[in-house]
Amino acid sequence: MTLKERIAVYVAFGLLVSFYTSITFAQDDSLTFRNAQFASSRVSESWKKFNDTLSKEFRKKNIAYPPKDIYLRAFKSQNELELWARNNASSEYKLVKTYRVCAISGSLGPKRMRGDRQVPEGYYFIEDFNNKSDYYLSLQLNYPNFSDQALGNPETGNDIYIHGGCVTVGCLPMTDPGIQEIFTVCLNARLNGETYIPVHIFPTRLTKTGIAYLKREYGNDASKQQLWEQLKTGYEYFEKYHKLLPVMYTPDGKYVD
Repeated sequence: MTLKERIAVYVAFGLLVSFYTSITFAQDDSLTFRNAQFASSRVSESWKKFNDTLSKEFRKKNIAYPPKDIYLRAFKSQNELELWARNNASSEYKLVKTYRVCAISGSLGPKRMRGDRQVPEGYYFIEDFNNKSDYYLSLQLNYPNFSDQALGNPETGNDIYIHGGCVTVGCLPMTDPGIQEIFTVCLNARLNGETYIPVHIFPTRLTKTGIAYLKREYGNDASKQQLWEQLKTGYEYFEKYHKLLPVMYTPDGKYVD
């Protein structure tokens, strides 16, 4: 074997070792995450209580369970949180269930600073699973995202959750039974490989009626109107195709197609 051939073998072997090492680390991380979650009695009890029910709900929609791809969509005016799911990246999302958000603070419009009591509006994902929450269980959103940081006050605040209980100063409270079920399905999706579960929060359903209402009630607020016009693109695309557009921003924080 020539020196060149030997080098090629060594390089290929090194890449192979690196590939399998990364898989091992990923598996270890997933196992550690799983064990840490199910060590909590709140999580294990929630899973035992709701997992079979969720499985039946998914089977009714011809979607595999545990799910590989779920999506949460919230509407502040309607106090609703929708659970959507699909079997793979090429298929359309199907609505599995709609949950009641039991309290909303603030008014319509984005969260722009700490203490404004606003529920954020925009495109987020679940960043953390908190099984020791003051509100039973909670799912932390990646607020502030890039848009919030670019357009908000330097003190944007943080710690925005979907959680139990029925009180809020900017989060989405679902009651304890509600968060038990939502936490269970999100945990199953996370353990099944969905690292970033999207959560989109809208002021209302951005239909013609909804847009007319927002213009009538908030027509003098240009910054809100600009945001809602940006969110409308993603909303309408999903309504038409039941698929999500990639989330992208301009350098100054605006959402773009």
